[in-house]
Amino acid sequence: MTTHQHGTRPGTGTDTIVVGAGLAGIACALDLSRAGQRVELLEASDGVGGRMRTDRRDGFLFDRGFQVFNTSYPQVKKRLDLRSLRLRPFTPGLVALTPTGRVRLTDPTRRPSEAAALLPGRTLSARDLAALAALTLGDVLLPVGALRRRGDTTTQAALRSAGVSPRVIDDLLRPFLAGVFLEEELETSARFFHLVWRSMARGTLCLPADGIGAVPARLARDLPDGTLRLESPVTEVTDSGVLLADGRERQASTVVVATDAVTAARLLPGLAVPDSRTVTTYYHAAAASPLSEPVLVVDSTLAVLNTCVLSDAAPTYAPRGTALVSTSVLGAGPPGGEAAVRERLAALYDTDTSGWDPVAAYTVEGALPAMRPPWPLSRSTRFAAGRYVCGDHRATGSVQGALASGGRAAREVLASREPAGRPARTP
Repeated sequence: MTTHQHGTRPGTGTDTIVVGAGLAGIACALDLSRAGQRVELLEASDGVGGRMRTDRRDGFLFDRGFQVFNTSYPQVKKRLDLRSLRLRPFTPGLVALTPTGRVRLTDPTRRPSEAAALLPGRTLSARDLAALAALTLGDVLLPVGALRRRGDTTTQAALRSAGVSPRVIDDLLRPFLAGVFLEEELETSARFFHLVWRSMARGTLCLPADGIGAVPARLARDLPDGTLRLESPVTEVTDSGVLLADGRERQASTVVVATDAVTAARLLPGLAVPDSRTVTTYYHAAAASPLSEPVLVVDSTLAVLNTCVLSDAAPTYAPRGTALVSTSVLGAGPPGGEAAVRERLAALYDTDTSGWDPVAAYTVEGALPAMRPPWPLSRSTRFAAGRYVCGDHRATGSVQGALASGGRAAREVLASREPAGRPARTP
């Protein structure tokens, strides 16, 4: 695939311009191209992926914010050859530091040898075990359509309704889900929670050996030559196409804006966008791993959202003989910054962290949309005649949501071009 900004088709021969080469934009461009459309995919930065990027530096792989890859998403199964990503799994469970001590929970269906830890009274009460088992079984077995049609409420209300005790919610589920939703109050849509819970029960959380950026990079390899134009920031959507920052105009009858929500609202005045969540991820290099496995560690005090040793999951993330620890916090970081985080890590890992080297930090604004109920799991991408918008802020804050929204945009573009009464082709 050609990724240089030169050698593309002239703008006058383009059917659709897609602005933004994140997951949604790549999916939209792929589907339109496969349907025979002439597409230009314009990306402001020097690479594809949007927020899903990986930086290589000094032998480390630094994802731009801690991100995991879920193998169970339907769009992932449809669009990606998972073997090509060389996925490395996390332990199916978590370790939580709670007011009563350290608690380890694993999925007994995948780790039968650890099932004894879930006997009533050891970690969870019989009532909580039954409530979580019923919740998980229902989410796994119910058709997705049934989950989507449920009335919506908050995740907190859904957990209480399922019979989960306040202690388990506060000590285990809130700290874990705060890292998933990037908010502490569990105010996120219960419909989205059930889909996430289902995907975690049915899939495996992994890291690609080459970093999370390998996912969009692999998708973009299937774009036709000349489709992608990097370092081509769009400053305005015009009546005849788009205006680039260098003053040139690219013409097309259809424009799909597949950027982050803030940029989309600037390019399409009048577009309503949701609030968003911000997260900061700190990376530390240690001489040795404080753990012996790739497990997620969560903090019931919520001083940090989560932490894990990435190199325990994927040794390619760090130079040989070095461990890379990832730790995320809400917002732009705590008072005291990295030093405060490293101090808390000493308690979470029960080890001396004074010698850990801070090697990178990323603050990701707009990391996820704030998905308060009632949250539509999908919505039309049509903004105006010939103008469309897609992205996770138009669906759900996930890889699945971004890819599905991009695919929906492509379908709606194609449907608008079909003669009345004739069904559009589905890529």
